[in-house]
Amino acid sequence: MAFLHRFGLDPSQPTFAQAWNDLVRRTLIPALGLWLAIVSIGLLIVGPLDGLPGEVAVNEALAASRTPALDAFTAAWSAIGGTLLIIAVCAVVMAVVWWRTRQWWLAVVPAIAISVQSAVFVTSAAAVGRGRPGVEPLDVSPPTSGFPSGHVGASTAFYVTLALLCQRISHPVLRWAATAACLAVPLLVAYSRLYRGMHHPSDVLVGMATGLVCAWLAWRYLRRDAGQTRA
Repeated sequence: MAFLHRFGLDPSQPTFAQAWNDLVRRTLIPALGLWLAIVSIGLLIVGPLDGLPGEVAVNEALAASRTPALDAFTAAWSAIGGTLLIIAVCAVVMAVVWWRTRQWWLAVVPAIAISVQSAVFVTSAAAVGRGRPGVEPLDVSPPTSGFPSGHVGASTAFYVTLALLCQRISHPVLRWAATAACLAVPLLVAYSRLYRGMHHPSDVLVGMATGLVCAWLAWRYLRRDAGQTRA
């Protein structure tokens, strides 16, 4: 529980130099290890594992189940995982957190999460270069390759971080409802990207794992003393 409330247990203000040093040591350097792991998994998939041919059945089954209603539903959720929308929502969240807490070092956490995820995703996708599934896509393919899923990674990094911020809500019912809603978003984005033929299942799974790690790295970027009194 101390990890969930680490910014509330120690509300002391760091200097910009302290925050930057902690960010480099506790988030950016560990993110290099995450990048190496993702690239290693991706090269294993496109190399010795021959692209995981068993995944084709999942993509074909989802393509065969398409209906106009599901097409519209997944189009909306796929857009929610898009870069521009996440950046816009992140900016609003940062402004609200800063306004409510006056803690800039807490307000920047969502931006750290999506920035690290974006950097890891773009560079690892370029290194692996996995193609898209062999079914009719419902979206225009972005210039990046299919592994890992950037939509799923970005939505996971952002909305898991938002779920962590929701732990500061005092009303228990509202807190758990908001947390559940935030955690549901990446799952719906993942299903939508699979349904719309934009990713293989392993792309989505690794994208979600990437987002989770980036959210964790962002939440712990600043050293905090859990022994301090909650503000």
